[in-house]
Amino acid sequence: MSALFKQEIARQISALSGVQTDKVLEAIAPPRLAEHGDFAVAVPRLRLPGNPTATATDLASRMEKNELLTAISCQGPFINIFINKQRLMQLTLKQVFETRETFGQNNSGAGKRVLVEYSSPNIAKPFHAGHLRGTIIGNYVVNVLKANGYKTISMNYLGDWGKQYGLLAVGYQELGLGDDAKLKEDPIQHLFEVYVAVNKAAEVDPAIHDAARAYFKRMEDGDVQALQLWQRFRDLSIVRYKDTYSRLGVSFDVYSGESQVNEATSRAANMLTESGLLQDSDGAKIINLEQYKLGTTVITRSDGTPLYLTRDVGAAIARDEEFHFDKMIYVVGNQQDQHLTQLFKILELIGLEDLSKRCEHINYGMVKGMATRKGEVKFLDDILNETREKAHNQMKKNPVKYAQIEDPEYVSDIVGMSAVIIQDFGARRIKDYEFNMERNLSFEGDTGPYLQYTHARLCSIERNSDISVSLNVDLSLLTESCVADIIKLIDQYPEQVYQAAETLEPRRHSLRSCWKLNQTLVT
Repeated sequence: MSALFKQEIARQISALSGVQTDKVLEAIAPPRLAEHGDFAVAVPRLRLPGNPTATATDLASRMEKNELLTAISCQGPFINIFINKQRLMQLTLKQVFETRETFGQNNSGAGKRVLVEYSSPNIAKPFHAGHLRGTIIGNYVVNVLKANGYKTISMNYLGDWGKQYGLLAVGYQELGLGDDAKLKEDPIQHLFEVYVAVNKAAEVDPAIHDAARAYFKRMEDGDVQALQLWQRFRDLSIVRYKDTYSRLGVSFDVYSGESQVNEATSRAANMLTESGLLQDSDGAKIINLEQYKLGTTVITRSDGTPLYLTRDVGAAIARDEEFHFDKMIYVVGNQQDQHLTQLFKILELIGLEDLSKRCEHINYGMVKGMATRKGEVKFLDDILNETREKAHNQMKKNPVKYAQIEDPEYVSDIVGMSAVIIQDFGARRIKDYEFNMERNLSFEGDTGPYLQYTHARLCSIERNSDISVSLNVDLSLLTESCVADIIKLIDQYPEQVYQAAETLEPRRHSLRSCWKLNQTLVT
């Protein structure tokens, strides 16, 4: 609702100065010091002739107080304005009551479709801590875009094709390393165990690699038996992935993968050949992007096998044809910065400039401190289970409150997930950060459990008050300064949602708003 007050400020100044309303709006912001007012107009930004301080004094003297603006003054070249807090409270609470769960959402992205690719683990390789951050940030991107009216398509692009599946099949069937019961119970863990074991065996017997290549060739040729085992590995893994994702509140519209773009990869290979970009290098095909400061990248091996960039070009083309997106966002770690920049440049160079412009990379830093002491791989499920257990133990420290919880296991899982997610949001997206389990499970400070605690307290107050919340009240009785602060923060929420879609930076907008509201509520 603050937009209404800003519009009134801009209307008056525009009428007095001749500056267009939208230009005046750009010059309006909260002042540095709260005691100066609710809004300040930076007169130098209006680019009016004369001394800015004198101009500010003149404009302020001619502005009129009304039911929206209660006080107008000057501080150097700034016009400071106080607004009618009671009116802001009435308008804000009315909007909250009318829109309920959709409060803060907007239609700025209406009619636009965005495909977001994120998480994307490799089947048969660890679904580990490194996937955690991409999953959390990708889900955030999807939710923020939805709140701004975009039609989103969330895609999990699995690493589900290649010679490693030949290795898996040889290990699972021919070397007898597979166990159907273990596969059904925990496919991700068991396939990883088989993968590690067959690779160790191949170090002793190189013929295993030949057998793996032969098996994968059968898959590429469409051999039904070979594909049946691969399909089983894939399907069981996706079922387990979904269980893990659900704990984080994550779901996907599409489970795609490298196996789904074989035809598109062939088309991409032909386009790359016809483009004249390919150069020979010891039998392999490369593209030299040195003139763009992007180095040199291998497109196909000497045996003709296409590498990732070829598949990624094919995947981008196939997705554009299927989903007709306005934008495609790759939520991938910053280790892939160059790879994706090369991909976008190659799309441009082969004549797909429009598609290239519609692609965007949202990158992020690494999570440190999640490996075991021995440096072994730590599976994501293990991390989430450990977090749940530690949250459970933390809850048990207060026996009285613990006894009131109906389902401690469920609640401890939610508290644990909150700890993980909020810690991730607390770091700048592009920066690495150190995972600190003990600190993040604290019910004090800027942590997920503390946010959950505040929410639980508010729900408890509402339940125990035995009073239905209504707008048919005398809001003038709410004179405490903290009420005005809370209303101001609630009023800012729609703007925070809009800005979040511009930056896709959780810490800068979404999380800071949560902390400010949380601190105001508990003081």
